[in-house]
Amino acid sequence: MDQASRDYGKGLARAFGGALLFALPLLMTMEMWSLGGFAIDRVRLLLFILASLPMLLGLSYYAGFEPTFRLRDELLDALAAFAVGFIVATLMLTVIGVLTPDLTLAEMVGKIAIAAVPAAVGALLAGKQFGTRDLQDTRERENAGFLGILFLMSVGAIFLAFNIAPTEEVMVISYLMSPGHAIALIAASLGVLHVFVYALGFRGEHRRRGAGRSVPTFLRYTLPGYAIALVISVYCLWTFGRLDGVALHEQATMAVVLGFPAALGAATARLVT
Repeated sequence: MDQASRDYGKGLARAFGGALLFALPLLMTMEMWSLGGFAIDRVRLLLFILASLPMLLGLSYYAGFEPTFRLRDELLDALAAFAVGFIVATLMLTVIGVLTPDLTLAEMVGKIAIAAVPAAVGALLAGKQFGTRDLQDTRERENAGFLGILFLMSVGAIFLAFNIAPTEEVMVISYLMSPGHAIALIAASLGVLHVFVYALGFRGEHRRRGAGRSVPTFLRYTLPGYAIALVISVYCLWTFGRLDGVALHEQATMAVVLGFPAALGAATARLVT
């Protein structure tokens, strides 16, 4: 076995640890078991899985198992990450007794598939977060560019939003909030996102943005980032059926509630660049 194969094998092994770490909150959440197995519309679940594949492909470019420079390799990394996520979800749900023989095949697949996507994200991020990727090889990728940064923000947003969207607390909080509360939460979301983007920045961005330019940063990154967080929040709530039969103003409030953790996830996109 050559060195490249050994390195890939090590990266794949780390991917299993990353998948477990990132997917554990979902794997041990009762609402996720119920939604994945029984409640979630199968067409919506399929659409989410299909939409996740381009996300995994893009993420493999920035934080895959190893530095890759060909589309074929990126695609293989993305598919391998999804396979790792599926395996980890299956094993964990079996170990904790969620997957039982009395479930139908469709129910089992639903429970597994809904946790496989965040597990796949964790699998791809494992090498980067555990400090295994070589700085020399990733030098060019750290300067992600405007569209690349928006993509990474969307990954962070969907990861946190997807972990929280299936819980009842989002609906409960939205019912407790007044319009004033909603406006305050929007301001807080923008504030948190802007502090992360402006104070911490993205790798390579300080050379293009320059120091002390808070307003351009707010317009260029914070506002688009929050818009992405809101859109992803609406999509996650729709996927889990939380918006069905709910008045428009209540839907908007739920999106604002979920938009706060989604914005926080978008703000931490710098951690994977």
